[in-house]
Amino acid sequence: MDLDKQIKLGHLLLSDRVCRVCGKEKNLIDGFYRTRKDRGPVASSYSYECKDCSVKRILNSRSRKIEFFNKWEYPDW
Repeated sequence: MDLDKQIKLGHLLLSDRVCRVCGKEKNLIDGFYRTRKDRGPVASSYSYECKDCSVKRILNSRSRKIEFFNKWEYPDW
């Protein structure tokens, strides 16, 4: 078995990152989304916003869009 192919040095060095939104330190591989999958296992291929904050941001923006369309009415011509 070739362990060099299974364990990469990048996985050992990339352990934690601080989220820019909530400020909590989380595991880079489990706590952040990969935004650039073609770059490989480097730190720059992961986002700076954790998964929890990303989900909250997306749900908040979707709820604002739904509220906007629920208030919309046809113009009174």
